[in-house]
Amino acid sequence: MRAVGTVLVLVVLATVVATGARRWRIPAPSLLVIAGLVVALIPGTPALRIAPQTIALVVLPPLLYASAEEMSLRDLKTVWRPVTVLALGLVLASAAAVGVLAVALTPLTAPMALVLGAVLASTDPVAVTALGRRLALPGRVQTMVQAESLFNDATSLVLFKVAVGLAVASTVVSWPAAGGEFFLLAGGGSLVGAAVAAVVAFIRARTTDPVLETVIALATPYGAYVLAEGTHASGVTAVVIAGVVLGRSGYRLTDARIRLQLQAVYSVVVFLLESVVFAVIGLELPTMVRDLPAGSGRWPLQALALAAVLIGLRVLWVWPLSKVVKPVDGAASWRVAAVVTWAGTRGVMPLAAALSIPLIADDGTALPGRPLVLVLTTAVVVFTLVVQGLSLAPLVGRSGLALEPRDTAREQEHARQQLARAGLDYLDQLADLDAAPQAALERVRLALDARLRHSLAQDQQDPSTDQTPLLHIYQQLRREVIAVQGTELQGMYDTHQISDTTRRQLQHDLDLEESGISGGR
Repeated sequence: MRAVGTVLVLVVLATVVATGARRWRIPAPSLLVIAGLVVALIPGTPALRIAPQTIALVVLPPLLYASAEEMSLRDLKTVWRPVTVLALGLVLASAAAVGVLAVALTPLTAPMALVLGAVLASTDPVAVTALGRRLALPGRVQTMVQAESLFNDATSLVLFKVAVGLAVASTVVSWPAAGGEFFLLAGGGSLVGAAVAAVVAFIRARTTDPVLETVIALATPYGAYVLAEGTHASGVTAVVIAGVVLGRSGYRLTDARIRLQLQAVYSVVVFLLESVVFAVIGLELPTMVRDLPAGSGRWPLQALALAAVLIGLRVLWVWPLSKVVKPVDGAASWRVAAVVTWAGTRGVMPLAAALSIPLIADDGTALPGRPLVLVLTTAVVVFTLVVQGLSLAPLVGRSGLALEPRDTAREQEHARQQLARAGLDYLDQLADLDAAPQAALERVRLALDARLRHSLAQDQQDPSTDQTPLLHIYQQLRREVIAVQGTELQGMYDTHQISDTTRRQLQHDLDLEESGISGGR
């Protein structure tokens, strides 16, 4: 019962904080971590301890799946070279640098220092996606930082397993075996993810029930993760591959009504999970600090040094890479490098990996250094989410890479014009073939003509003038009429003129009509 109460309190806290973050235009993950720290420091707050399997199995799959679905496969094809270099080379270099520094600055043994390096080596897709969602980055820059964080799991996971084996059993590292395990994790995860995506696509293409569609969509990331882990492959890679494949073909599998429902449901799920998990990161740090052994008081300085090394190494790695492969035409390489460097935050996945470190070694003794590894990992995660998260938006603004709202609006207007012309051409073809009644064709043609004329008028309008577009007025009038109809419907029900069944059906029809109005609220 206490666990349920804790979850409910976290949901309420996360909802309030995330709402404030949107109003103040502050990245929600950063503010949630700060809120978690503040709450944890309040006297009387109970210690929070999260089982590693809770984060790995319950939280990660849907968040990774949602992030992968958002990725543009078209842009991914243009940046796969720098993504590969970052997901492989930078992860290995970061693990080595953190391990060496940890041996020099902390009382950790060399194997446990390597464990810490493997945990902190990779950027986190959940944090990167959550921070980058509102930044208006060019598609290829956003795809590069997002894809790097999604595809570096296999590299860091192999390093983590090798390092834990050394720390727990003091085994000798077999690098050929480690290389084989890497291909098993990455290749096996990719195969499982592709197979799950194929099966899900086959089922969804033959399902028209919105409830079943929603259940399938929610179960897909968990199915991919569990199947991959059961075959000793990478569950994270399987979820990512399934998300990328289904994200590209999802629009062909369902109709507009089901897509609207899926988007609404997944938005709620992602919002709740992201909000709670980032608050948990802040809440857990004071608890972990209290578990530290005596003589570990220098952990803040050690965590700061580790974070500085990770950022510095990322700068040295990304800078020359951005000169060779420029993902944005006409943009200065240093601007691209600065944004890509600062967007590489740590988050949920390093915390889940650190929590999964065994408690005892093979000889039955407590694994030395585990509490310190947990504290340093969480502290670095908090540092990157707060410092990099709060300063990322200003950096993007000063870099000149952010997409201008006016340019985005102009692109959308041109796309609307093209779509309207395509529709008119199709109507002309139907008219020539007498394939539909002329009255119906003329009604659709009038609507398309009106949209096209409005779009062309918007192109000629002075952007500095403050005029409400005609289309927006039309949409607002439609919504107002629907609101009046909804009030009248409720009045008819309250006065017993209609049954509850009729009220529900007519209200559903009104909701469908309102959802069909383009633009939304």
